[in-house]
Amino acid sequence: MFGSAFPVAQKYAELLIGAGVERGVVGPAEAARIWDRHLLNCAAVARLVPIKSAVVDLGSGAGLPGIILAMLLPAARITLLEPMARRVEFLEECVAELDLGNAAVVRGRAEEYAGQIAADVVTARAVAPLEKLAGLCIGLLRPGGKVLAMKGSSAEAELARARPVLARLGVGDARVVLAGGAGGGPAATVVTFSAPVHRGSGYDSGRAGAARAEARPAGRPGGSPGYRGGSAAARRARPNSRRGGS
Repeated sequence: MFGSAFPVAQKYAELLIGAGVERGVVGPAEAARIWDRHLLNCAAVARLVPIKSAVVDLGSGAGLPGIILAMLLPAARITLLEPMARRVEFLEECVAELDLGNAAVVRGRAEEYAGQIAADVVTARAVAPLEKLAGLCIGLLRPGGKVLAMKGSSAEAELARARPVLARLGVGDARVVLAGGAGGGPAATVVTFSAPVHRGSGYDSGRAGAARAEARPAGRPGGSPGYRGGSAAARRARPNSRRGGS
């Protein structure tokens, strides 16, 4: 599944079960199943992402699936968006150690950047229930951009619960897909849907505001410096972030 990127994936696995476990970014119990449950599971999602695209990995955590996508899709631009400082530090070290020049780390929350990012794809894994996650993701997408929300065996039930929220956000194409791995490798269950496209005006700021209001948790308000595109995000939102290869 990793092809020529396999040595990089091996190095990433070592970082996850080493520094990742030591810093509490990855749970100790996950070390024994880091490949099947995490790396291969995320690699399956790469098949759903256009080769050349701007991707935001929302709530990136330990970099799953964002770092996997960066190593498998070198022509894509991957932004790892994460609010927690210790996770951001770990992500920056991974990007540098793995020499991922197409990945950038940004510390922040989705609601802070809603309407300021125009990603082609937003990915999310174990971030929030779909009814809350949908609005967060849509605020980061260009019109017609796609959400890939990695879910487990309860994906269909979660989607059913979220349909009223999705309808209010203008989403009409939500469905569950099984992203299969090559050669019978582990598959991933993904809820996918598109941001609404509004004729003549591109992204509807009113609906973007509704998305933010639907999803905004208590905490820091929006208003941080905005940007468009992953690489610019890292430069403007976190000027001292290390980037792979630099």
